[in-house]
Amino acid sequence: MSFSPLPELLLEPLVRAALIEDLGPAGDATTRAVIPEGLRYTAQLNARESGVISGMQPAALAFRLVDPALMVEIVRPDGSSVVAGDVVMRIEGVAGSILSAERVALNFAGRLSGIATLTAAFVRETAGTGARITCTRKTTPGLRLVEKEAVLHGGGAAHRYGLSDAILIKDNHIAAAGGVAAVLQAARTRASHMRRIEIEVDTMAQLDEVLAVGGGDVVLLDNMNTEMLVEAVVRVDGRLVTEASGNMQLERIAEVARTGVDFISVGALTHSAPVLDLGLDF
Repeated sequence: MSFSPLPELLLEPLVRAALIEDLGPAGDATTRAVIPEGLRYTAQLNARESGVISGMQPAALAFRLVDPALMVEIVRPDGSSVVAGDVVMRIEGVAGSILSAERVALNFAGRLSGIATLTAAFVRETAGTGARITCTRKTTPGLRLVEKEAVLHGGGAAHRYGLSDAILIKDNHIAAAGGVAAVLQAARTRASHMRRIEIEVDTMAQLDEVLAVGGGDVVLLDNMNTEMLVEAVVRVDGRLVTEASGNMQLERIAEVARTGVDFISVGALTHSAPVLDLGLDF
């Protein structure tokens, strides 16, 4: 599956900030001290373990921002499966420029490929069901756009990108606003035809109240065991989109998917994914 690139207008501030953080006020002291000016090399970004690739766009942009003359070839595009030894990207040009951008490029590529790889592992557990794996807003501050893109590269779906995307009524909203009926009525009054309403429940009694009151589009079944999820799906009977959330460990996903829920949201995709081991070699 191919993925359309993100607008570089959105990516450049993220990558530029990372480069400024790394280069500091005086640039790459080591490269300036030991690498002859104008020395040219070809470097390869290589996979050192199996996984799913993501982050090629910000990684390539890191090289080009340091030196627009660098020639960058993406060999394995985002969403590609790789094994140890596969070449992911080639960079040709001034050696000093490649070295100065190396760490930032690897940080983006390794971090985002790790998210894509973990997402793919969760997605595999849903095989044969209609359930979709989705991420949450539990992302690294400032990197939500690219981290959610990595989830897509791993075969997952994106939840809200921010608070303005949709109305998601959580337990604290219900407590503060006076209960399920009151909060759903208020939400429906203020929602447009383009904005969906999701409400969180953690008991069958709350679910029954949501179904009786109406006004929602999606119900978040929070921290329910498998038996409760099965019963919840039966009670909803297709009237609402169902999303299971809370304690969604990889070893549990297959049985949750078989309950019939539409989505399974997993915060760990973005807050706990291990980095995929990628290396740059001259």
